[in-house]
Amino acid sequence: MELLPAHRTAMREFDSRVRRMREDQWDNRTPCTEWNVRDLLNHLVSEQLWAPWLLDGATLEQVGDRFDGDQLGSDPIEAWAEASAAARAAWDAPKAVRGQVHVTGGKIRTEDYGWQMTLDLTVHAWDLARGLEIDDELDPELVETVHSVFSPHVQSMQGLGIFDPPQPVTPDAGGQTRLLALLGRRP
Repeated sequence: MELLPAHRTAMREFDSRVRRMREDQWDNRTPCTEWNVRDLLNHLVSEQLWAPWLLDGATLEQVGDRFDGDQLGSDPIEAWAEASAAARAAWDAPKAVRGQVHVTGGKIRTEDYGWQMTLDLTVHAWDLARGLEIDDELDPELVETVHSVFSPHVQSMQGLGIFDPPQPVTPDAGGQTRLLALLGRRP
């Protein structure tokens, strides 16, 4: 699976969980120990709001703190819908994955940024499903793609505070279990 189809699939996976949220679930815990359901959604909304700016060449200084704090307001599901639609349009623009973008660590290839966003959407779709206590089965092709892209790089990501250390799995573990364990989750 190429980057843009993988990103679309990951976004659909996350979106399908968002659309199933109920008002009484905002405070539910998630596998991300610091975040409840509302915090997790706010994180993903903020990331989607950043994407059009970064893909358009903005620096971190130019974006500033405009996406800090609560981005959900009184209608969190609508906030997600608007932010994800804007991000999707930015990713689907001609030549969106060419060049470089500014991120915390400096400039990186836009394609690498896209894969990072795809990874985040994928793993957080599972986190959100767990927090909502709904079906957490992810698209198998997406899972295999994300695993193959990131498994060579997980060791270099340790210590950055992005994921917990990889967890052991049995030899017969399925693809989703292997991906989640690679990212420090305990499926």
